[in-house]
Amino acid sequence: MLVRRAHGVEVIGAALHASAEGAGWRRVAAMLGVAATTVRGWVRRWAERAERLRAHFTRLAVWLDATLAPIGPRASPSADALEAVAAAAVAAGRRWSAMPLWRFAAAASGGRLLCNTGSPFPAPWTAGSVPARDCHHELGGWNGRRAPP
Repeated sequence: MLVRRAHGVEVIGAALHASAEGAGWRRVAAMLGVAATTVRGWVRRWAERAERLRAHFTRLAVWLDATLAPIGPRASPSADALEAVAAAAVAAGRRWSAMPLWRFAAAASGGRLLCNTGSPFPAPWTAGSVPARDCHHELGGWNGRRAPP
């Protein structure tokens, strides 16, 4: 689930994916059986945050899998963000266990993927910082070692 959204993250994700592929929001709304204005809001919010989303999920993907191939540009900033979310989800699946793409995106953003106040993401990580400490600590940390306390 995403914060302050009545529809499930899978429905919202399907709309964002179709939009990033070039479908108009009215067509997407009809396809999903959702109000057109609702889909328009999701698509606008995603587009407004595309660069921030792309940057966050790219950092997360590289943190999860340092051998990850570069994430190439796509047709639009929205498509770039979608590609970064997918890369991070794949990297997380390799590290722990696979999770549906949009559930991963919701979890990795604390349910605030499309929130309209502030950023759901931490500041960019620096050398020596410990992102998602509470998550990886329980799973044994990097390379099977425990994360620092």
